[in-house]
Amino acid sequence: MKKLAIVLFAVVLAACGAPAAAPTEQAVAPEPLVVTVLVEPTQVPPTAAPAEPVVVTVVVEATQAPAAAAPPTEAPAADPNAAIPLDNALGKGVFTNMTMSTSNFTLRCAPRDITFNITTSNTAIDDVIFYYRVADLARLYPSEWKAFGSMTKNGGGNFTLTFTGEDVHPNLRVDGSYVDFQFVGLAKSGDVVDRSEKIESLVKYTFDCP
Repeated sequence: MKKLAIVLFAVVLAACGAPAAAPTEQAVAPEPLVVTVLVEPTQVPPTAAPAEPVVVTVVVEATQAPAAAAPPTEAPAADPNAAIPLDNALGKGVFTNMTMSTSNFTLRCAPRDITFNITTSNTAIDDVIFYYRVADLARLYPSEWKAFGSMTKNGGGNFTLTFTGEDVHPNLRVDGSYVDFQFVGLAKSGDVVDRSEKIESLVKYTFDCP
């Protein structure tokens, strides 16, 4: 220990006795030390980038065949027995709800008759006479009007009449023709109260099936 202390003391004295070195140049600052450190990716804090949406397409195999498409619904067939309405304008405000059962009838084939139904709100009308005439299809030779007879009263101003192919007078029958008609309202006295229009070219008449 003493030897070590003496050596240290000698070194200190030598350092103090030595003259200080005169500076010859301005001191230069040390350059920074660049150290490259490899960082494990797991040590880097995760960024807050939003996650992109993921679209997944799933294909599912059909377990059974799809049901066959239903065929288009067809419009119901027209009822051949449905009454055919007549324009109320043909009733001239005297008769309304006018209908006929068919637009053609025959002498020897079906249909062999035609039924008319009409209504009147005129309480002065007690009876209705059915008039008709026959005209060829070209309407060149129409016959005279002929009174067939009274329509049946059904009450409430309703009247009906069935007219057959045989009811056409034999002298007026034309195979392939029109049967025009008119309704004439009578009072109890038999006087004419009012009448419908002459209804033309709506009903065809033949001897056999058209």
